[in-house]
Amino acid sequence: MNKIGIVILNWNGKELLEKFLPSVVNHSKREWAEVIVADNASTDNSIAFLDQKYPDIRTIKLDINYGFAEGYNRALAQLDHEYFVLLNSDVEVTENWLDSIYQQFESNADIAAAQPKIKAYNSKTDFEYAGAAGGFIDYLGYPFCRGRILDVIEEDKGQYDTNIDVLWASGAAMFIRSEIYKNTGGLDGDFFAHMEEIDLCWRIKNQGHRIICDTNSTVYHVGGATLPNHSSRKLFLNFRNNLLMLYKNLSSNTLISTFFFRMILDGVAAFKFLLGGEFANFAAVFKAHMSFYTMIGKFRKKRKELLPLVITNHHKEIYRNSIIFDYFIRSKKSYSEIENQLNA
Repeated sequence: MNKIGIVILNWNGKELLEKFLPSVVNHSKREWAEVIVADNASTDNSIAFLDQKYPDIRTIKLDINYGFAEGYNRALAQLDHEYFVLLNSDVEVTENWLDSIYQQFESNADIAAAQPKIKAYNSKTDFEYAGAAGGFIDYLGYPFCRGRILDVIEEDKGQYDTNIDVLWASGAAMFIRSEIYKNTGGLDGDFFAHMEEIDLCWRIKNQGHRIICDTNSTVYHVGGATLPNHSSRKLFLNFRNNLLMLYKNLSSNTLISTFFFRMILDGVAAFKFLLGGEFANFAAVFKAHMSFYTMIGKFRKKRKELLPLVITNHHKEIYRNSIIFDYFIRSKKSYSEIENQLNA
């Protein structure tokens, strides 16, 4: 049996498959690895392309577009590999991208998930927004990365070439033990897309497992290939799903205070969009909060199911200060400027 299943979720991405699948196939030829494409009911000719050009690649054909989260859940439920790699269709991998993380899993039973160093495909000396050299959040739930604080992306000069524990591994290239993926419920399908990997990783951390970034492995990610970075739809999903993630995973003694400050900051963000004439983005934030309120009942049940499984809510990978305050008031715009406080 192949120990690693490398699963690329595709939706109307024939051009991305043409461009990026060759690197995955060429650099994943191991006796313990298999490349699989899961198709979210594409309406372009992705399937015909795969059948013609890659007849030996296993294809999982889903009946409708389930989105990123549920699409992966349904695809991975059909696989029995020991480890999964969730790989975006717009990722170029490098020659030895599998080897070091595979050895980490084989040698360290407490590691549940991992990510490689993720750099920008269109600017290969820079880190990439969605993951960089490992993901963190601050105490209010705002994500940031080693190599990316909010919208400031650092050049990779080797400054983060160490393997460290992180709070979350990017869904652009996430390695994860299949047993843990399935036992923790996988990605939350109600998120549809965005923040779902942070939610999954937070649940994994709460249940006592480790997540790492292994910088001996490198991939290059386009980012925003299926949904543009400035899309109001993406903004809606990020705001709503971040609130859902907080509600599911925060400890009871921090839930109310965290939401109090988040409501203020989200209101400030919405007002800024309104003043700037970005009416679609203002509406996206408002709709995100309305959608969150309608989903609280369902997520209250999820929260109650998760609480008995929590081993610890205290993680050194959650920054105890505000990354927003640091960025805008203290002008701290690189990971290295807050690293000592994060690790204190």
